[in-house]
Amino acid sequence: ETVLMGCDSSGAFGMASSMGDNISLSLNTDSQAEADRLFNALSKNGTVKMPMSKTFWGAYFGMCTDQFGINWMVGYEESQPK
Repeated sequence: ETVLMGCDSSGAFGMASSMGDNISLSLNTDSQAEADRLFNALSKNGTVKMPMSKTFWGAYFGMCTDQFGINWMVGYEESQPK
């Protein structure tokens, strides 16, 4: 099961934004392999902002902007609540 979430962003987090790119879509997956597959597909011809890697909070996580200017956050956590 893959979960799609959205969030707005602002300059408060050090991210410059303009009309149209001030949101990020978040995908949380059931496996690290699925997270890699989605991240690679979304970042193809786009920009990797943060490569997929293990984070300090324990998730496997990455951020990118796709070729259409949409910001994505992709993550996997072994013990996700259902």
